[in-house]
Amino acid sequence: MVALYALTICTSAALLFLVQPMFARMALPLLGGSPAVWNTAMVFFQSALLAGYAYAHGGAARLGVRRQAWLHLVVLLLPLAVLPIAIPGGWSPPTSGNPSWWLLGLMTVAVGLPFFAVSATSPLLQQWFAATGHRQAGDPYFLYAASNIGSMVALLSYPLFVEPHFHLAQQSHYWTWGYGLLVLLIAGCAAWLWRPGNGGAARVAGASAAIPRTSEKLTMQRRLHWVLLAFVPSSLMLGVTTYLSSDIAVVPLLWVIPLAIYLLSFILVFARREIIPRMLLTRAFPILLVALVMLFNMQAAEPIAGLMLLHLGTFFVAAMLCHGRLAADRPSAAHLTQFYLWMSVGGVLGGMFNALVAPMIFDSIAEYPLVLMLACVAGLRAEGAAAVPAPVKDWVWPVVLGAAATALVMLVQGSRFRTDAAITGLLFGIPALVCYFFSRRPLRFALGIGAILLAGSFFQREKGTLLYAERSFFGVTRVMLDPTGRYHLLIHGLTLHGRQSLDPARRDEPLTYYSRSGPAGEVLALYGREARERIGAVGLGSGSLASYAQPGQSWTYYEIDPVVLKLAGDPRYFTFLHDSAAPPRVVLGDARLSLVAEPDAGFDLLLLDAFSSDAIPVHLVTREALALYLRKLAPGGRLAFHISNLHLDLEPVFANLARDAGLACLLRDDTVISPEEYAAGKSPSVWLVMARTPEDLAKLARDSRWQPARGNDRQAVWTDDYSSLLSVFRWR
Repeated sequence: MVALYALTICTSAALLFLVQPMFARMALPLLGGSPAVWNTAMVFFQSALLAGYAYAHGGAARLGVRRQAWLHLVVLLLPLAVLPIAIPGGWSPPTSGNPSWWLLGLMTVAVGLPFFAVSATSPLLQQWFAATGHRQAGDPYFLYAASNIGSMVALLSYPLFVEPHFHLAQQSHYWTWGYGLLVLLIAGCAAWLWRPGNGGAARVAGASAAIPRTSEKLTMQRRLHWVLLAFVPSSLMLGVTTYLSSDIAVVPLLWVIPLAIYLLSFILVFARREIIPRMLLTRAFPILLVALVMLFNMQAAEPIAGLMLLHLGTFFVAAMLCHGRLAADRPSAAHLTQFYLWMSVGGVLGGMFNALVAPMIFDSIAEYPLVLMLACVAGLRAEGAAAVPAPVKDWVWPVVLGAAATALVMLVQGSRFRTDAAITGLLFGIPALVCYFFSRRPLRFALGIGAILLAGSFFQREKGTLLYAERSFFGVTRVMLDPTGRYHLLIHGLTLHGRQSLDPARRDEPLTYYSRSGPAGEVLALYGREARERIGAVGLGSGSLASYAQPGQSWTYYEIDPVVLKLAGDPRYFTFLHDSAAPPRVVLGDARLSLVAEPDAGFDLLLLDAFSSDAIPVHLVTREALALYLRKLAPGGRLAFHISNLHLDLEPVFANLARDAGLACLLRDDTVISPEEYAAGKSPSVWLVMARTPEDLAKLARDSRWQPARGNDRQAVWTDDYSSLLSVFRWR
């Protein structure tokens, strides 16, 4: 019987964590592949989970578990009317403003009902199990570990097995069959509950006495404590994901790792015995956090592997501390559903803070270090410690530390000393070491961490001067003055999206990936002048391509991020659009959706520059997308793709697409550039050009640097229904 309940809970959890990446994968193309889609999706899933837990708690309290079982079987049948899961017709994202609420509405309509029905399974079945009279019914929380094991297996299997082998339609179809199996398993659990001799809700009250508690009174203070302990890891999970993918390494599918760590912490703390001693965690966390804060302030970006391990290791220990306190403070089985309800409230608030609130109030990933400070208080506080006012010293000493660290930063920056790694290490290492000795007092330690971070905000490393920063749904965009004072840089996350010289003589010279000596410059020199008047560019950046515009031509740019458009059009920072010989037309919104509205055969040259960031918008790299581009391309026209990428080998993807469509395809790898070219503002790049016939690319073919793109017969052609980033990931 225990095996049946464990299998059912495991199956429900697996379905929950398969539908999350599956539907996010469906919705991602509608919003340009932004990583914020995942964060917003997590808010929806956490909110739906909260609704499921509220239903489980309210149903058990009002109906008792026997009648509740009948109700739940009816609820489980309702989603069958809307399965299989798919994007409903008629849903188009807004072209301006934050699309988070639109996405939440879409998910409510498309996946809300089945997710709600499945989300209630774990607390319901634990409640039912507590009423069965089984010898382990007095403490059913061990089944929560089974739930998280199912979640972990599903989460890891999606990128490793499901996505590479099954189309989205197949995934949805098989998920529907899995849902049907879950209904049968839950019916079996209900049948066991209804056996003669099981005492229903009365059994729960009796079982609760089997769990030793000093007091079973659930005060509001205790409930809010559960909320706090659940809030911190939930927020940190999204915070570390956003920070790593924005400021450390733009690695596709990076969200899997923090979520897996989040689930692992639940598995470990709800196990029947302590697996990692809490004393070890409390000693490790201050060391890890102090090291992390020091590297925060040093603005370290390498070694990438070491930094990622430090961030993820700190998150794991923080999650273990907070979730460990949650598990230790769990109430008896009589209050099980209420416990999960309040824990879910904390998870939802953590997700909402990161996905909805933080982008509106911060122009950087500030929520991540702020919640790390909160983790000091929530996770390091001694068990059962009384809530007494903090001594004055807990407030004074961090202020003194912050003032001293800030003065030290100002002194070093005002001197003539070069702030190399050694100087910077000492600059922040000494205050960090002092802060470590605060760690026995959680509030003092948290405030000390904040004081050091505040001091670090005054530190300007020799990477340039920040002129402007703004955060949108699509990430953090910054304008920098480079260290030499000769260029303005447009940076999105880690990716350089444009550079303009401040020298009036070079003001209109295209730089970075668009240099006249690079592949883009050659394509535009050969074919841009031939284009009678119609050129389209997907991805605006700083507007560098406008340097190639000729009088009489019509250039249309497609940009999804309003902040990028705002900065590219601001002559205080970039003047490419302002100086363009052809008045620019900019269409705001996802390029693929926007192109549908353009007239067929409307472009002589179409440049797709949405691939310079490693978080590529997959929906622009599919068979259906290529068919759209060709439909909008005039006879004899060309398609040029910027496919530079650190982590993905995109050449075979595009070569396979070209072969599938019967197109000619040439590629130029310009990643080896001279120091002189780099100093002059050129960046390494890889470009690929397609046309309907080889004759349309004859001029490029005469240049030996342009070679036929190499496909891969073992890789399937990417479509709207199938793609696999894992298959093109560079593992070296």
